[in-house]
Amino acid sequence: MPGSSSGPRQMTQQNRMQTTSAIQTVFIVLMENHDWRQIADSPSAPYINGKLLPQSSSTTQYFNPPGIHPSLPNYLWLEAGTSFGIRDDALPLVHHQSTSEHLATLLENAGISWKTYQEGITGTDCPLIVRGRYAPKHNPFVYFDDLTDTINPLSPHCIDRVRPYPELADDLAAGNVAQYNFITPDQCHDMHDTSGCETRDSIMNGDLWLSREVPNILASDAFQNNGALFITWDEGLGISDGPIGMIVLSPLAVGGGYHNLIYYSHSSMLRTFQDILNVGPYLRDAENATSMSDLFTVFP
Repeated sequence: MPGSSSGPRQMTQQNRMQTTSAIQTVFIVLMENHDWRQIADSPSAPYINGKLLPQSSSTTQYFNPPGIHPSLPNYLWLEAGTSFGIRDDALPLVHHQSTSEHLATLLENAGISWKTYQEGITGTDCPLIVRGRYAPKHNPFVYFDDLTDTINPLSPHCIDRVRPYPELADDLAAGNVAQYNFITPDQCHDMHDTSGCETRDSIMNGDLWLSREVPNILASDAFQNNGALFITWDEGLGISDGPIGMIVLSPLAVGGGYHNLIYYSHSSMLRTFQDILNVGPYLRDAENATSMSDLFTVFP
């Protein structure tokens, strides 16, 4: 039963494969719809600028794929190396994909655990529709038939791996996190919305959320034992492709405020994840991309 401590979910959490990579656990947090120039040195983002950047590695030349907008095609690109020609944010009922050639399935086939934590879902069903401030367009996993038993709201596969965000804290405390963890804040906390949110400043809303949540990840055994946390944005403002932010924190990152001018994109991110988790072949445009190995002292 979803939320119980026995059955398939327990097996998924415990099935942690030892990899040859120095980086043992990956976390990614996706924020929304801002160019880096809006974030860097912004008084609305004191945590990012004052706390995260001085200890991180980052790049000032990270972009969403050229001309790929709005949100959904960028999230799909991070999972599969393509947008599948999609140019809108329609629900999985419209845009579900039959291919098994995407990251989560490569991980499963290799015995590597993964999970996505989505803020605003209940965990009692596969979240295929908009509910409150949760939007499927920010959850690429529910667009793949092999993860949802073909858009089945009662799919055990989906319910097992697509979990409510508050469970991350419990899993971190128990040392029970997966090796690949995809984290989506709700649409107040990811800098998407302002109406009805903590403040009327979308950047500040996201920065406040990060200031509360990132320290829990950084303090966890999963992070301290050679984990890596990636924080980025899905796309630039409006029709802008960026550059958007890319912040990397890890015991194995260069850190100390290091940044470079290397061109990266969501394809680079996907290639980097495939390198760290040692799964292939490279998914579509990831094959053509530059990995973000320069941001680390030891890679993968």
